[in-house]
Amino acid sequence: MNVLVVEDDVELTQFIQKGLVSEGIAVSTAFDGIIGRTMVNENRFDVVVLDVNLPGVNGFDLCRFIKQNWPAVPVIMLTALGSLDNKVLGFEAGADDYLAKPFAFKELLFRLKALARRHPSRAPRPKRLELLDLAIETDSHKVWRAGERIELTAREYALLEYLMLNQGRVVNRIDLLENVWDVHFNSNTNVVDVYINYLRRKVDRTEPKLLHTVFGVGYMLGAEP
Repeated sequence: MNVLVVEDDVELTQFIQKGLVSEGIAVSTAFDGIIGRTMVNENRFDVVVLDVNLPGVNGFDLCRFIKQNWPAVPVIMLTALGSLDNKVLGFEAGADDYLAKPFAFKELLFRLKALARRHPSRAPRPKRLELLDLAIETDSHKVWRAGERIELTAREYALLEYLMLNQGRVVNRIDLLENVWDVHFNSNTNVVDVYINYLRRKVDRTEPKLLHTVFGVGYMLGAEP
């Protein structure tokens, strides 16, 4: 699962991030609404967690933006504004769930997982993905690097596409197992590392290297590590 947390309280954000990562969930964070909007534009998330009182763009407006552009992405409002009127505003903005602060982390975790299960569909894949001289056509599963066609197996392609959809973000092994191999448990298998090496041999035969290992965390596809 890939979660975006948009919250201007740094301490609370770190608390949520630490808890979710310990559960094998990939977490991205933004500390204001403008950054959050940019991240939603550039990445795919399974669930978005929004505070309401955010600098730049408030949570209600950001929720409307998400739902107008990616209606399948579930949003949970996480805010100190727990009155009935504020909850109504949240749901009218398109929120799928509303959790008032203070909250128990375990409840947030269960709600996130429930939302992800109820909303398995994601935004449609772009027809073409590009990173420098690496290009993918998602309909035909064709891949090129520096104008040269690269032949990939079905699993290699699925791994590369997922990394391309999350380019610039470190993706951990559990996230890859869940989204590429459909393995929904903390497995000790080294299949991810094996296939990363397969991709390196085919995709990174030319400079610059695009597939990077972030030791102790996971892998990232990008121009720079």
